[in-house]
Amino acid sequence: MEFTDILYRKEGHVAIITLNKPEKMNSFSAVMQSDISQAISDSEQDKDIRVIILTATGRAFCAGADVKAMASRFDQPAAQARENSRLPMRNSLYLQFQQCPKPIICAVNGVAAGGGLDMALACDIRIASDKARFAEVFVRRGMIPASGGTYFLPRIVGIDRALLMVWTGDMVDATEAERIGLVTMVVPHEELEMATMDLAEKLAKGPPLAIQAAKRAIYEGLEMNLEATFKYLTPIVNKLNQTEDHKEGARAFVEKREPVFKGE
Repeated sequence: MEFTDILYRKEGHVAIITLNKPEKMNSFSAVMQSDISQAISDSEQDKDIRVIILTATGRAFCAGADVKAMASRFDQPAAQARENSRLPMRNSLYLQFQQCPKPIICAVNGVAAGGGLDMALACDIRIASDKARFAEVFVRRGMIPASGGTYFLPRIVGIDRALLMVWTGDMVDATEAERIGLVTMVVPHEELEMATMDLAEKLAKGPPLAIQAAKRAIYEGLEMNLEATFKYLTPIVNKLNQTEDHKEGARAFVEKREPVFKGE
């Protein structure tokens, strides 16, 4: 597959999607959104891929929308219409992240602002470079987070911190981001790629059917009460009980060895 605004490669059971417009701080374009979506779909359909990494080249992860293009549309109705048409595409992309059964790890190498932050929030786990910074800058443009920020942020950092970030648009550094739970962990910048791959490979060695079921159960559970959650989980657990991975896990425990899971 050939892409314009991203790099896409596979290493063993891991797929790596890299935003690749460093000269524009990896700001969004319709092409980039389409590229990412196609790469996610390909990774999801590839039975050999068990984990997906999303990262970027250059000094920014993603600065969100192209502000210069945003300003130019005020006098161009056609440009305004194009911008409006991109929002549903971006929203469907982040929904795709959540619906993808495979874990998505975001390696945040630099600034993640606006829609770029929302994209990181849509991933399952965020590992940040100590040079990373985060901001919901929409308020500075007279807007609100329109691509999932109002959904993801309060669920991740709590209502009060989410409101503070959305209302002020202030930048949060990596240390503060880790303290408030915005990112899963912070590592030295030069170790970001290695730390992310280490985690991805650890997850890839796990039982893929159970890991995928757990992802779905956690996200579905956010909208359920406890009783509904138990009803939801029962058939899933019964199905997993019949898998070869479950049998392998039990055998490996008895035999005191590392299990080898095949996703069967």
